[in-house]
Amino acid sequence: MKTILVTGSTGFLGRRLATSLAEDGNLVHALYRSDDKIRGWKHEKIRFIKGTLGDKISIEQAMEGCRQVYHLAAFAGPWVRDPKVIYDENVGGTENILESAMRLGIEKLVYTSTAGVLGPSDGELNTEEKQFIGNHFTHYDRSKAEAETKVMEYVAGGLNAVIVNPTRIYGPGNLSKSNSVTLMIEKYIRGKWRIIPGDGSSIGNYVYVDDAVKCHLLAMARGRSGERYIAGGENLTFNELFMQFARVSGVKHRLFSMPVGLMMLVAGGFQVFARLTGWTPPIVPAFVRRYNHNWAVSNKKAKMELGYQPLSFDKGLEKTIEWIQNEYMP
Repeated sequence: MKTILVTGSTGFLGRRLATSLAEDGNLVHALYRSDDKIRGWKHEKIRFIKGTLGDKISIEQAMEGCRQVYHLAAFAGPWVRDPKVIYDENVGGTENILESAMRLGIEKLVYTSTAGVLGPSDGELNTEEKQFIGNHFTHYDRSKAEAETKVMEYVAGGLNAVIVNPTRIYGPGNLSKSNSVTLMIEKYIRGKWRIIPGDGSSIGNYVYVDDAVKCHLLAMARGRSGERYIAGGENLTFNELFMQFARVSGVKHRLFSMPVGLMMLVAGGFQVFARLTGWTPPIVPAFVRRYNHNWAVSNKKAKMELGYQPLSFDKGLEKTIEWIQNEYMP
């Protein structure tokens, strides 16, 4: 049995990972920020420790006695009035975790980044070796890229650390902004999602949540220090994605293409309203620009080095729709 710290344990991916580790017999230290997020969640192998990434004392308390660390916690919202908040959490908070891991002699650390740090795919599949030199569309991707740089600095200093870059995760879990693809699936089935972004030709990569968890576990077990591993699934255009929704669910709704210009106008309006009121918008112009590019990736490295074998999108979607029907539909 190992004692393992999981930050971001109340998130969509983090909760699934923490539960998996606990069910394998490990003692999990779950760092959490809000009591609301752990209400009703109990497991004899999970010890909940309240704290934040900005509080070094709570980080050290959570990490004390641990052999391994999975650092998933991050600010991933679409908008915040002061972008400094994003960098304080995603870069400064990550450095606090790395510093404590180094000082306490942690055996190995897995850092959860995003495939977004690789930038759009330009006619070729993105791989872990790509070094994106352009400007990231969002503060989130930019902050994650900066955090990866911090990880590599600590690796150079002797820390055993690996980076995992998930793509767009979907599957069973709370229907929230962090599980936005599954939320879109649920809305499609109910007939409440009728939009295809742009002309539907933009490519994204979609990974089932349990496969993303497995990639993290494999990265801890087999990943080489200082290496990235993409936790990806299948590359699909928006048109292909919605065709799969219809085919697997057996529900077909008429969809309407929304021109990028109109999407930008709506998102811009959301952003102005957010600045005036403090309301959190569902999308802002930076994300519209991001999602109208291609984000195709290769998961060959994770397959070859880690033994990673993700489900086909068909299979993952079947499991997700079955869960939605059981949990949310009469």
